[in-house]
Amino acid sequence: MAKRSSPNMPAARRAPQSAPPRWSRRAEARPEEILDAALSEFTERGFDAARMEDIAKRAGISKGAVYLYFESKEALLRALIQSKIAPLAAQAENLARAGAANPMMALKLIAAGAAMHLRDPAILAVPRLVIGLSARFPELAEFYRVEVGERARQALEGLVASGVEQGVFKSCDPRAVTRAFIGPLFFEAMWTHVLRGETAFADPSKLVETQLNLLFEGLRA
Repeated sequence: MAKRSSPNMPAARRAPQSAPPRWSRRAEARPEEILDAALSEFTERGFDAARMEDIAKRAGISKGAVYLYFESKEALLRALIQSKIAPLAAQAENLARAGAANPMMALKLIAAGAAMHLRDPAILAVPRLVIGLSARFPELAEFYRVEVGERARQALEGLVASGVEQGVFKSCDPRAVTRAFIGPLFFEAMWTHVLRGETAFADPSKLVETQLNLLFEGLRA
């Protein structure tokens, strides 16, 4: 006769039951939550006044948990550059590669993407912070230049050079054209989001359209 299992079977012989990790979801999302909290604190209080404990409180975690991911406010700002701004430079690089056969259209797409971001104060908050801190933290400015500025600049210069080679654009200096391309967008962003001036157009795409018409008419072979 088969023996029935006893209800008082020792714990060592019972089938183990695994409980799901308590923080399995939040552990994955936590770094991004911390970055969002840091950006809010930096924007509202300023970089110097923002405290790690306040960032942790806003993120809903302990101060020690913040230090598990980021050792300082400078590290947080570097991570914000990589998380919020560097993907925009990567997007410009991808559009430049994909549009090498039609450089004029690729430039239009890059400019249209930049115009969309002109409306987002959260994205522009990061370069604002870097500019304000550049004198005291030149290494942060250098990091931003390498991770964002240089990548976007090289992508644009490559597109202009490709257009010259294909006979779409007249002979020109790609470096100068790239600065002429970026300049109005940079001024609009700084004028409206840093200096709090009025925007040139209710729709930033109108600014881009006007800018590109002037630029392309001058470049057209």
